[in-house]
Amino acid sequence: MLSRFRFWPTHFSATSKHIGNTDHSCLLALCAKLPNLYPAPTNACMLKKIKRLFSADPVSAVTLERIPASEHGIRTREISGNALKVIDELQREGFEAYLVGGGVRDLLLGGHPKDFDIATDATPEEVTRVFRRARIIGRRFKIVHVRMGREVLEVTTFRGTHEGGAGKRHAVQSDKGILLRDNVYGDLQSDALRRDFSVNALYYDPSSEEILDYTGGMRDLKARRLSIIGDPEARYKEDPVRMLRAIRFRHKLNFELAEETEAPIRNHANYLLEIPPARLFEEVLKLFLSGQAESTLRGLHEYHLLPHLFPGAAEILDTGSEQHQRLLYCAAANTDERIASNKRVTPAFIYAAFLWPTLQEQMEAHRADFRGGDQELLMNVSNGVLLAQQQKTAIPKRFQIPMREIWNLQLRFDRRDGKRAFAMLEHPRFRAAYDFILLREQSGEDLKGLGAWWTEFQHADRDRQIAMVNDTKSAAPKRRRRRRRPARKPQPE
Repeated sequence: MLSRFRFWPTHFSATSKHIGNTDHSCLLALCAKLPNLYPAPTNACMLKKIKRLFSADPVSAVTLERIPASEHGIRTREISGNALKVIDELQREGFEAYLVGGGVRDLLLGGHPKDFDIATDATPEEVTRVFRRARIIGRRFKIVHVRMGREVLEVTTFRGTHEGGAGKRHAVQSDKGILLRDNVYGDLQSDALRRDFSVNALYYDPSSEEILDYTGGMRDLKARRLSIIGDPEARYKEDPVRMLRAIRFRHKLNFELAEETEAPIRNHANYLLEIPPARLFEEVLKLFLSGQAESTLRGLHEYHLLPHLFPGAAEILDTGSEQHQRLLYCAAANTDERIASNKRVTPAFIYAAFLWPTLQEQMEAHRADFRGGDQELLMNVSNGVLLAQQQKTAIPKRFQIPMREIWNLQLRFDRRDGKRAFAMLEHPRFRAAYDFILLREQSGEDLKGLGAWWTEFQHADRDRQIAMVNDTKSAAPKRRRRRRRPARKPQPE
């Protein structure tokens, strides 16, 4: 019975746009004429579903544009073979299935996307019944991960308007209007209108090689314009992360923001206060590991979004020293260079760089009153800096530990006498800490040639390394040795 029931929207879809405000009796009569599918609905729940399908809705006015292969230029050989297999299998089972999102967008822009997302009318539970190696993840937004070999493909069910959710189990909004849970399912058209930007709402059907466009995404793509779908203020309030995505796509794709998309961002940046730190951490990775970190940093500062991600860095860019400002931009630019060169980039380095100016300022502010060495001072101050940052974006421990090590090693680079220089080379964080030294010098900080010394030392042969250490030892000022007081002799009784 359930396997037949999932087809009922398909049977009605062809006639629903002509019926409009049909009364209940007509709907019941229409259902009775559909033989062998299901009995005429006699309960209020079924009747409500059908009435909602036929009710007049502004969505029905949306025009579908079909773009043939001769016009869009996508070829199936450019798409992951596993993604095509998943779509083909879903279609064989009687479901709709399309390639959607950034994969389609990037193919149209001449790129080579690595990730391909799939949208279908099959529910998550139905997808897991079709594919043996599939599992449902997520609570706020259920998706299915289908594993094909080493590749994991993301399959989502068509979304509907959250107002139609059957109670809080399906759609939940906070008292400030932010969508906390959105597991209301719909059809292809409603799914297109629930997506964020028009260029991300293009659906590719491998079987017909057509692109389906409900939102004018192809026009925006050709104009290199980023347009949000629906009312911008309402969509940003519903999910404030869309403001971050707007900035990211603007710089990643080199698009212009449509005027109505851009206008509300500055005034509504405080919506991000409602987003959990763990989710903002994931967004930070996407923002700064997309290959356009420097321009993205400038964009976040320009649209007043940076204080909700890195409040210390935002303050530095507003009122900090020029050297500290250059450090932030140099860190972002170096990240872009490493990504362009296919070199490894760790979030620990990015966070260490963005928090370093604040760390330095607080160390100077506490140095006069602190009784202890620089290492102890750094440790105490870093605890407060990390705690404050985690109120905005979470930092997993697997990144906090390397961050602290990078910071601590900055104080040890000047200690090069004896075996210390050789021990530094063996430290697992030496390379990251060395890159950080070069970054500080690049920003204009005077480190007395430390970067050049360590560059030569790590590439020199053993004899030259020993000579460099000896030269450093002879050039260092001699410390006056403190004389110990002789131990008092015990007085005879």
